[in-house]
Amino acid sequence: MNSYPPELLAQLAPVMFAAGLDAPQAPADPSGAPPSKPTDPFQLLSLRLREALLSQRKPAIWNPEKNKTFQVLLVDKNVQFPPRKLAPLEDPQYANSHSPLSPLTPSSPLHPDGLIAPIWIRKHTTLLPSVFVLFLRIFEFHQPQGKAPLDIPDTEREQEERRRDTEMAAEIALRKKATNDRGIKLTVVLMASRKMLDDPTLDNRLTYIRRQSGLDSRAALFVLSPVSASELSDFVRSLQQALYEPALEYYTSHSKRVRRKRNRHSTIAPHPPLGLTTNINIARPLRPEGWTVRYEYKMACFAEFRGEDEVALKHYQDAYASLALMFGSTAILPPRTKRWAEAKVLADCINIKIVKLYLYNNEHALALSHHNSHMRKFGDFSRGWGIGEETFEFWSWLARQHRVFAELLEQGTRNTLTIPIHKPSQVTSSSANANLASSQFLPPPVMGINPSHALQHPGFYYYMAAKCTEFRRVRFSAALEAELSHHPVTLSPGFTNEKKVDHLSLILELYTKAYELFKKYSPIGQDEQAQNQTQGRLTLWIAYRIADTYYDWGKFDMAVRFFERIAKTYRREKWDSMLRPLLSTWYSCAQQLGDVELSIKLLVEMLGHDAADDEDPSSLEDDLVAVLKSTVPASTDEPLVIDLPESQPIFDSNVVFWSSDVRVGERAAFQLSLTAPRHILVSSIPFSSLLVYFSDTDTPLVVKHTPSSEAPKPGHVQIADLRWGLGGMIVFSGTMESDVPTVLKIIKLVLRVSENSWKMEIPFHPCISRQPSTRSGQWLGSVYPPRFVPVKREEYSSAAVKHRPHSLSIDFIHKAPAYLDEDYPIVIQVTNTDNRPLEVVVDILLQPTEVDDAINSIRVDERRTMSFIKGVQFGLLAPDATASKTLHLINTGSAADRMLDFSVRSKIHEDEDEEDEEGEEQENEVQDVMEHLETIVVPTVEAFKVTQNVTYRRSLGEWAGQADLRTFNEDYWDDRRGGEALVSFKLECTGPSGVEVDKVGLEREDHENARVIDSSIDGDEGLASGYLPGDELGGFCRISLAQPDNGLSTNNPITGPGRFVVKWRRVLDDGGRGSLATSIFPLPSLQLLPEEVIALLDIPTTANLHVPATLQLILRNYHPTRSANITVQLETDSLDAFVIAGLRSGRVPVLLPGAEERLVWKIIPIECGYVRVPQIKVFDRRRVISTVHEQQPPTGPEAIGDAVKVIDLRRDQTAPFEKAGNEVVKEVDFVEPRSRSTVLVLP
Repeated sequence: MNSYPPELLAQLAPVMFAAGLDAPQAPADPSGAPPSKPTDPFQLLSLRLREALLSQRKPAIWNPEKNKTFQVLLVDKNVQFPPRKLAPLEDPQYANSHSPLSPLTPSSPLHPDGLIAPIWIRKHTTLLPSVFVLFLRIFEFHQPQGKAPLDIPDTEREQEERRRDTEMAAEIALRKKATNDRGIKLTVVLMASRKMLDDPTLDNRLTYIRRQSGLDSRAALFVLSPVSASELSDFVRSLQQALYEPALEYYTSHSKRVRRKRNRHSTIAPHPPLGLTTNINIARPLRPEGWTVRYEYKMACFAEFRGEDEVALKHYQDAYASLALMFGSTAILPPRTKRWAEAKVLADCINIKIVKLYLYNNEHALALSHHNSHMRKFGDFSRGWGIGEETFEFWSWLARQHRVFAELLEQGTRNTLTIPIHKPSQVTSSSANANLASSQFLPPPVMGINPSHALQHPGFYYYMAAKCTEFRRVRFSAALEAELSHHPVTLSPGFTNEKKVDHLSLILELYTKAYELFKKYSPIGQDEQAQNQTQGRLTLWIAYRIADTYYDWGKFDMAVRFFERIAKTYRREKWDSMLRPLLSTWYSCAQQLGDVELSIKLLVEMLGHDAADDEDPSSLEDDLVAVLKSTVPASTDEPLVIDLPESQPIFDSNVVFWSSDVRVGERAAFQLSLTAPRHILVSSIPFSSLLVYFSDTDTPLVVKHTPSSEAPKPGHVQIADLRWGLGGMIVFSGTMESDVPTVLKIIKLVLRVSENSWKMEIPFHPCISRQPSTRSGQWLGSVYPPRFVPVKREEYSSAAVKHRPHSLSIDFIHKAPAYLDEDYPIVIQVTNTDNRPLEVVVDILLQPTEVDDAINSIRVDERRTMSFIKGVQFGLLAPDATASKTLHLINTGSAADRMLDFSVRSKIHEDEDEEDEEGEEQENEVQDVMEHLETIVVPTVEAFKVTQNVTYRRSLGEWAGQADLRTFNEDYWDDRRGGEALVSFKLECTGPSGVEVDKVGLEREDHENARVIDSSIDGDEGLASGYLPGDELGGFCRISLAQPDNGLSTNNPITGPGRFVVKWRRVLDDGGRGSLATSIFPLPSLQLLPEEVIALLDIPTTANLHVPATLQLILRNYHPTRSANITVQLETDSLDAFVIAGLRSGRVPVLLPGAEERLVWKIIPIECGYVRVPQIKVFDRRRVISTVHEQQPPTGPEAIGDAVKVIDLRRDQTAPFEKAGNEVVKEVDFVEPRSRSTVLVLP
């Protein structure tokens, strides 16, 4: 930004003058020691005030902060302001005179048609403040030595203070008059001691000074005593906040004054036509457009002083637009004149102001758009002025614009500016579908953004400035050549100054700044790897331009340093089109430095690029041969190794093996081809030999150069003609073999060059090409004519050497399917069908099944596991020998397929004597071990299908009372609530093979809630017999149930108190018996009956005619907490066959929880046969009674109560429960609930 006046670019802020803080002059110390700090507290206060005020805000181009701070200038108390008008105030012509800087003043530097001079900005930033702060020391009366305070008359002190205050007020009034003339706010700060602050007369003195001096009543007088640095900072901050509004009013009044002038000027008659004054040398007054620019610019500056960025931006834009109109006419602003140059500088500065204000508001796109528009607009103007792209002036101006913009961005990023990150937006699936649906009616969207429309970091614009400066240098060089050749070329006025410019130094400076900033803004995040590579390549490109600049400057050593770093990346990333010119320039630098070895390396590397655009295909070859013949190496003991693994090779090399694998001791045929470049000659390069390095040996195969074509002989040294023409190919054929398993391949090729005293070695990879190719390997099938056979496999450049496969026969002998719970034998039989003795080891893996409750295990010998058995030794098998092992598979749980994986590993047997002789070589070689994988699936089924049915019945015993002491005994079995469960057991043989059952029994596992009473197959061995598929075996058992003591819900299941155990053997096909197997079938889970109140009817099965019999009704309350209110009704009929004695209708005493009540009737049959007993109805009125107490009594059937089920004990059997979640839906009785019981009456 040094190209423009700093006044036109600086950020404007309110200006404050601070007077009365003159630094004390310390006496000079003859010893040269640094001056000591002042001891006077007021001198120290003045120094601190100077530091605090000057540190508030410093002049800067970028300062977007909007805090209430001033740009403070320390001035003398008697400082004078510049005159407002040229004529003195008492002059009668004062009203018609103008400012000394006005274009209307003849002595003004802008007379007669100037716009704005930097001195006008300097006047308002250094000569005219918005506020004036005057620091003064208030007088303090000190009493004489040796006198008491009472000895001093008060009148003398008052008179002295009043005299001093009057003098101070006169001084302030004089300064007040000067500031009032310019509308400047005057503020006085009186410095007093802390003792003075406590003086009661201080307030009166301050009032007197304010009145006498004419100071304002608001923010015009302050008192300050020596305080600490932190308190002083608070005072300075409060002082600025108090004076900020008067400062804004000062600049607002200036804006109003300028606006009035502009409005008044717009009503003036139009300017005379331009045709009357066509001579550009005649002084013409400023046109209306110029006055508009002048007034708009002033109003923009005053708005910027006030901190109103939006208002300032609007005025700057208006001034810029008016200025552009003036440039549009060469009659208004003739090119290459003084005013034209001033206006052009002003336009550039206004552009920077507008861009800066946009950036303050984070409007990056608008800022960049205005900057580009400025360069495009004035570029068009320049072409009209005859300063187009063919002149160095155009590129100088364009480079200046890019550089100023870059410097502005750089200053902004050091403070608050953030450069936006341009990333592609994420498109969601829904928005993508919507766009796809409307794409047939809309034009295709534009992907990405234009880089010129996106704000970049400052390095990009430094780079653009450097490119423009390069064009500037080219145009200047052309003009300079034209001048030296005496061609009639019109030279610009700035040509003489252009000769003084060091263009290369300027270009280097700009590229260096761009390089540093590109490195700074390179992203380093892992998610931004692609963008990081792009930024890194741009950085390398800039470094390449720096190296080129050093080369043009003649600093070849610096250029070489950059070339070395850049070439590493270009080689690695295969940027051949950029590497070729770099190598050429690098080679020129090496020639200038006289570095012979570097020149040779670069020539060899350039040979590998095979550029088609080279004019002379033999130029590189000739240069290399000339260097080798005309120079000698620095040392002849060691050859010069040119190892460039990432660079392009001189020859396209390829290795093809005919077979992908061979056996140990078998030869593998291969071909090695070397193809010369197609566009660069290498026929004159003196290749002396070719070294071929193989993977299985350290001794290379040497192919020496000879022109003759002799037949090859066995050995490590061969001969061939090592000279290639354009695109020529030499194919070397051979065979390789190995005694151990390995991978045969060629690992390295080395070309040797011998000339004069030079010995060079050029190593390169055996399979490398300058251009990537997707073709398969090519095998030379015939020479005349040349015919290649494609080798269609992925890895054709190597061959694997493998052992001869071992021949084994593996059989698995077993009788499928397997039974659950059975020890299922599988015989593993391995036969050596090879002609070599083999050591065989088998690994067995039992795969997990998809059935959750399946538990499986395998056993071999004494090793048992649930998953994997490793290393089952089958021993050494001689040829045609067989070995076998029995694998036992045990399956439990559910029926499903079981999968077994077998890994049969065989190894060639070697004698111990041979192993001792070979020693460590045996460990390094690959062992001759092979693996055979086998898998078998064993279907597993159930040997027996078990069906168990459960029914329940109530207990018939008498319930113990609530206070019965027996219930408190530990061994008391309370089966009142549980009753009995009858479990029927049916065992069916379902397997395909017969079984022999040895024993069937019930193993009891009684617990606190259930115990087995009896069982029909309790350890009965009489059931042992042979069973064929489809045979069945049945039995049953009785279980007594007790309610849990912990009060668990009746819905919770009760574990069965035992299990049925069946011991059996499989009947084999040959009539034998398999191993003993045990199947276990647990008793089913049981459930308590979900009942509350129930009635059990005990009726005799038979009765005798006219003989009394007993009819008993047992009422039981199963509910654990609720009582029952029971009523019983015996309904008789005239047709009944009984005479009944007993309760007909009555109420039973309240049944407590867990209690029972028995009612007895005597019945006398009067008819023979099956006769029905009278119907008995039982009701529970508990809910009816509770409803009566709460609300109105119920009516209808609900008034009787809840019916209680009456169960005939002769038919008391209940099937399993039906459940929905944890709730019992219903219980199913085997007896129809509505059928009336009958009794057989005998005569």
